[in-house]
Amino acid sequence: TSQNTLAALVEMDQKILIVGCDPKADSTRLILNTKLQDTVLHLAAKAGSVEDLELEDVMKIGYKGIKCTEAGGPEPGVGCAGRGVITAINFLEENGAYDDVDYVSYDVLG
Repeated sequence: TSQNTLAALVEMDQKILIVGCDPKADSTRLILNTKLQDTVLHLAAKAGSVEDLELEDVMKIGYKGIKCTEAGGPEPGVGCAGRGVITAINFLEENGAYDDVDYVSYDVLG
């Protein structure tokens, strides 16, 4: 439902950013028309740290220009998912992901 709402907003020329905050990392699948997107935490682990990433590494462009990113996190019941979300949101903010968007959608677990 939320992705349909975002698709409707982009049809009205609104600029959208989706931040997937669920450890399953499936928040952007419909908008990207693909399987799963690599998460900020997964890419940071591969690169060595989040500071070694560029915004282009973690952000994909989906339906009609909707910007998509997935925070990632530990498997359910293991660790703190909030830590991954905070790390991702801080990274996005520091790298200008929130510039030039009209709406940001946070898809959270629950």
